[in-house]
Amino acid sequence: MRKLPVYLLIDISGSMMGDPIEAVKNGMQIMHSALRKDPYALESAYISIITFADDVVQVVPLTEVASFRPPTISAGGGTSLGGALSKVYECATREVQKSTSSEKGDWKPLVFIMTDGVPTDDLTKGLNIFKQYKWGIVVACDAGNGAGLSALLQITQNVVSLDMTDSSSIQAYFKWVSSSISASSQKVEDANFDDSSDLNELPPPPPEISLIIP
Repeated sequence: MRKLPVYLLIDISGSMMGDPIEAVKNGMQIMHSALRKDPYALESAYISIITFADDVVQVVPLTEVASFRPPTISAGGGTSLGGALSKVYECATREVQKSTSSEKGDWKPLVFIMTDGVPTDDLTKGLNIFKQYKWGIVVACDAGNGAGLSALLQITQNVVSLDMTDSSSIQAYFKWVSSSISASSQKVEDANFDDSSDLNELPPPPPEISLIIP
């Protein structure tokens, strides 16, 4: 079976302490609950969580939805976004099966990045590594009132912004992520879908989330 890999890169720097990190934890629970009810996601989606602060850690390797468990996380430290981009490239290279002449590999991975601040490491180095991979969809979420917007726009054209970083806004973001994963899972289960088809049509975001037009 061809997996639909989904990588969530989550900022757990010091500025996420308190209510924001608790909202992220709740948001992951909501996302997981929604995906467990979706037969398409259960069939094809595999989820990985990569956190970044001073260090970058893949806290959950690529795991099928039925076996996925949201991790316990805590906030503190800097914002190593460049390191997170390098890490997801490394993980995808290791975990995602490539197509061969005789067999179709996994679908191109989806990447969802959430950060609330400016990178504190070398973004350019990580970005150059990240762009060597052929991703399916890359979505970046600015949860810091525009603080990290310029960095995110270097990574992808698919950038959204939270109007507020309160619990309801962050949870709305994770609900939208789950809807996006569900929609993509349904597409790849279509017999007419192939590697040349477009996965970039995401569900419209809720009112708490604004699309950024570059």
